[in-house]
Amino acid sequence: MKLAVVAGTPGSGKTSVLMHTVRDLKKGGHSPALIKIDCMWTEDDARFRRLEVPVTVGLSKDMCPDHFAIYNVDEMLSWAEEKGADVAIAETAGLCLRCAPYPDQCLAVCVIDVTAGPNSPLKVGPLLTTADVAVMTKGDLVSQAEREVFRERILEVNSSCRIVEANGLTGKGAAELAEIIAGWPEISGEMVLRHNPPLAICTLCTGELRVSKNHHRGVLRHLDGFTEYTGE
Repeated sequence: MKLAVVAGTPGSGKTSVLMHTVRDLKKGGHSPALIKIDCMWTEDDARFRRLEVPVTVGLSKDMCPDHFAIYNVDEMLSWAEEKGADVAIAETAGLCLRCAPYPDQCLAVCVIDVTAGPNSPLKVGPLLTTADVAVMTKGDLVSQAEREVFRERILEVNSSCRIVEANGLTGKGAAELAEIIAGWPEISGEMVLRHNPPLAICTLCTGELRVSKNHHRGVLRHLDGFTEYTGE
């Protein structure tokens, strides 16, 4: 089983690019299975089913979708195996730019929207910096110069990643991404995350509504950058 985890900012075109990529994987003789991870609601599974591939949905509800995807990796792979797939593709909502939902043996794909601005790659953390592939979308809406600047910004934060320029409408770049997925090694043994999740669970995460700092515990960072841990 091969595993590809596709993450990226909301509205970046992850699903549209994957629609074309799955078609190319099927043409190449592969049997992909799709896992769609979202927060509250999605209809993307209906779009994927039109491709006649196995699809399942996981809704994280009040949990971080990236974290939800991480601790369900084994379940995703077991489901894909039951469906007879040789490639499991997990698309996660990727709402937190600080999260890194990539196990070490997966193909890590970060989809990023060029129209978000030339400096947006500098604002993305491990979601981009630990990715194997950065997929630039909506490049047809900006100039060639802006695309080149965007590419350089990606390489500033992740010099080893492979950049694919894709278009979710026309399918440009999908064949290249499918080729990368098809050539990726299969999973062998237990996996670990490439990068630690955010520093810690704080009391905001567990439901504390008061804003004064003296009501909060966990890893707390001050405006001047000083970081401390308070609590048991």
